[in-house]
Amino acid sequence: MNKKTDRLDVSSKDDLENRLNDINKRLGRDVNNDETGEVKKPGNSGMAQGMRIASEFVSAILVGAAIGYAIDWVFGIAPFAMISFLLLGFVAGVLNVMRAAKDM
Repeated sequence: MNKKTDRLDVSSKDDLENRLNDINKRLGRDVNNDETGEVKKPGNSGMAQGMRIASEFVSAILVGAAIGYAIDWVFGIAPFAMISFLLLGFVAGVLNVMRAAKDM
């Protein structure tokens, strides 16, 4: 066998795993919990949470406006459905923002 592969025995792999776990703990990352076997993920950054909330808010308004426009186009009742569903989309967006802020 090759000398390099001989050096990589089980003890060196365990040593590597121990060093990786140690550095993860020092960096504040959660590692495998031996009792449950779960890996905890780090929380989202503030920027990621803000972008998620903003995109949910804007998309709710746009979906409401699109549904209202489609209803106006099908039934020919020009601005009424679009205004109604635009407001409904705004309310849905505000509720999504409140729900996401509560989970933080």
